[in-house]
Amino acid sequence: MTEHTDNLARTLKRRGFLGVAAGATAAALTGAAATPATAAGRAQGAIVPPGRLGIQLYTLRDQIASVGFAPVFEALAEYGYDEIEYAGYAQGTGPLTLPRLRRLAAGNGLRGIGSHVSYTGGYSFASSLGQVLADARELDLPYIGTWAGPFRYGTTVDAVKRSAAEFNAYGAAAKALGMKWYQHNHSDEFAFCSDDPTVRIYDLMLAETDPDLVFFEMDIYWAYVGQYRFGTRPDGTPAPFEPLDYVLAAPQRFPLFHVKDGEHDETTPHGYHMTDVGDGDIDYERFIGTLTRTTYGRRSHNWLVERDDAVSPQTNPAGSLSTARRSACYLRGEDC
Repeated sequence: MTEHTDNLARTLKRRGFLGVAAGATAAALTGAAATPATAAGRAQGAIVPPGRLGIQLYTLRDQIASVGFAPVFEALAEYGYDEIEYAGYAQGTGPLTLPRLRRLAAGNGLRGIGSHVSYTGGYSFASSLGQVLADARELDLPYIGTWAGPFRYGTTVDAVKRSAAEFNAYGAAAKALGMKWYQHNHSDEFAFCSDDPTVRIYDLMLAETDPDLVFFEMDIYWAYVGQYRFGTRPDGTPAPFEPLDYVLAAPQRFPLFHVKDGEHDETTPHGYHMTDVGDGDIDYERFIGTLTRTTYGRRSHNWLVERDDAVSPQTNPAGSLSTARRSACYLRGEDC
C-alpha cells in the first residue's frame, strides 16, 4: 500500500462509532447530534489547540529503556509535541538526575505536565508521599497523580469512600507545594459498588473528593470501554452514560486527558482493541472540539497521547515511535 493510499484509508476508516452512541446531554450542549468523523472534518485543521499536545511516556517505554530519554525527547520535538507526562524517571542507558531530566525536556521544547505514580507499594503516595511530591517539584510539574483506581480497600461504598479520603489528603499535600493532584481512570471505575449496585464507583469518587484538592485525568478510551462494559447494572437494568458529560458538568476538574483510540471489537472482553489515534472509532473531532470551543477548554485542558500496547510487535508492528508520530500528525491536522 502506498503512503497516499494508507493515509486515505486511515481517514476513511474513522467511522465515528462512539459519536453515534453519544448521550443526549452532550448532543444538546454541542448544539447538534454527534456525527461520524469525515475526511472533510479531518481537513479543517488541528484538533488539539496550539501548545496543548502531549504524550504519556509509558507509550514509549521500550525506547526509553533502550536508548534513553534524550533521543526520545528529540523525536517528540520533531513530531510537534509540547508536553510530556512521566511514567517513571529511570532510563535503560544509565542513571539520570531529576535536574538533568528537566533540562533535557526543556532543551527540546517539552514541558513536563504530570507524572503517574503508584497508589500503594514501594515508591507510592501511600508509602513515600513526601519523596514523590519532592521529585515532582524538582521536575517543575504542575500536576502529580496516580494511574490507580480507588480500590485499595475494596469496591464497597465504604471502601471507595476510604480511598477518596486518602485522595483528599494527597491533594492537600500537593496543593501545599503548589501542585494539583489527579487520578487517572481505567474502565473499572465505571462499575458499580459491590454492596450497592445503584452506585457507580466513578460517581461516588467524584462526590467524595474535594474539587479544590482532587482532579481527574480522563482516559477517554477506557471511559468508553467502561460505557461498553457497565452500561447496565448487575441486575440488567439500563444505566447508560456518556463520558463527555462528566467533563461538561465540571470542566475544571478534568485538566488532563489521555487521547487513546480503539476500534470496536465484540470479540474482546473490553469491546475494543487499541489503535493509533485517528485509526479507531472514537470521534475525537467531536470530543476535543466540544471542549475546545469553550474558553476554559482552550486555556486549561491538556491532551496526552497514549497507547498501552504500542511496544507490542504483535499488536503494533510499526513500533511505539510510529504511534507517537502518526498520532501527533492526526491531532495536529497534518498528513504523515
